[in-house]
Amino acid sequence: MRKYLFAEQGFVEKPEFDTDCWVCVETPDTEDMKFLIDKIEVPEDFLSDIADADERPRIEHDGEWMLAIIRIPIESHLSGVPYVTVPMGIATKAGVTVSICYHRAPMLADFLMHTRRKRISVLNRMELILRLIYSSAVWFLKYLKQINNEVTISERELERSIRNEDLIRLMMLQKTLVYFSTSIRGNEAVLGKVRASSGSPLDKELVEDVQIELRQAYNTVNIYSDILSGTTEALSGVISNNLNTVMKRMTTISIVLMLPTLIASFYGMNVPIMGSSFPFSFFIIIGACVLLSAVAFLFFKKIKWF
Repeated sequence: MRKYLFAEQGFVEKPEFDTDCWVCVETPDTEDMKFLIDKIEVPEDFLSDIADADERPRIEHDGEWMLAIIRIPIESHLSGVPYVTVPMGIATKAGVTVSICYHRAPMLADFLMHTRRKRISVLNRMELILRLIYSSAVWFLKYLKQINNEVTISERELERSIRNEDLIRLMMLQKTLVYFSTSIRGNEAVLGKVRASSGSPLDKELVEDVQIELRQAYNTVNIYSDILSGTTEALSGVISNNLNTVMKRMTTISIVLMLPTLIASFYGMNVPIMGSSFPFSFFIIIGACVLLSAVAFLFFKKIKWF
């Protein structure tokens, strides 16, 4: 699906392609790819690079095209990972700017609504790249808040009982934070190259805002990652301690039950045994077994093995 967007008081969508247009393409189909390659002449290698989910952020030039790749966050339920980052390509030359993302990204729709609501006029292609990086940082922070809420919920669940599902959930959130960290650092590198390669002066206030937002997102990722690592280590200690407690109790139960079993095994021998002719010998043996088990139980309870 592609949109033809024009910078007026915010980005306005129009039905036809024209000069000074931003062609925004999401989840492109065969017709969209043909339009990009044949009509606008976007380099095919660049389109192939964006299709690679692991493509790193960068900026380069190919003839009259300036080609940039940034990474943006999206929700995902593949392999249990709640959030991932995907590449979005931005190809610009005189008179046209193209953005391509092979995934549906809520960030783009939110960005368009934001420019219309605030009546933001994007003056040039470099400013558009800066604002897209800024929007990605905002969405990183938004998802990080959701991750923090999910970590809090998982911790509360683990306080009640430690389940494999909750531990796996924490592991997947830790994996998400790694994705976010590397993507934010990559976007910071692209920002630096945009500043260095810009032929015209950039809006200093906008550049500072983008830097601050990216730095805040990166610091937040590190904080949450440290908290999650500490939580995981604490849970490992709790699991180990619980296992030790269970093993102590199982050992105690085995010893308590072993004493009457030992006496019963002696008197179960098929040989003459002292006191076997005594009329109350059975009750005496049972009483001795119960007494020894009670003494053993009280001993282990005193040393807090129970």
